Amino acid sequence: MKFTESLRRLLPGLWFGVLLAIALIATPAASVSLDKASFGAVARAIFAREAPTSLILGVLILVIERRDALARHLTTGVTQFSSEMLLAAGALFCTVAGYYGLLPAMEQARLGGPTQLSFLQLHALSLAFFGLKGLLVLALAWKATR
Repeated sequence: MKFTESLRRLLPGLWFGVLLAIALIATPAASVSLDKASFGAVARAIFAREAPTSLILGVLILVIERRDALARHLTTGVTQFSSEMLLAAGALFCTVAGYYGLLPAMEQARLGGPTQLSFLQLHALSLAFFGLKGLLVLALAWKATR
């Protein structure tokens, strides 16, 4: 098996594992162990590390899938687009929109500044993006095993 094929199979599962560990272990443990202010600081630190990690893993997967799709196209003439590329791009979009897009507004709302949405509404949107990203990465990991 080629190295890129091994990465194509490994990276989505690794990425999903990171997301699952954050959702089921790190943030719940911090929320029951810390006061509200400390939990917020820990959660911000967790997601400040998760977002760049997701960007790196997502871009690596997208590059690998793009390369494989181009090779398939050159040998068989099938489309250069693949569902794996769509899943990776969707997960990357969720990262950018959910963390990098909403974070400035969430910080402003948390500090009491003027925002169009409340902190809770922004937090719900961020959580929805994180959940959707998890589902997209899970589908990508499932497809990588086939």
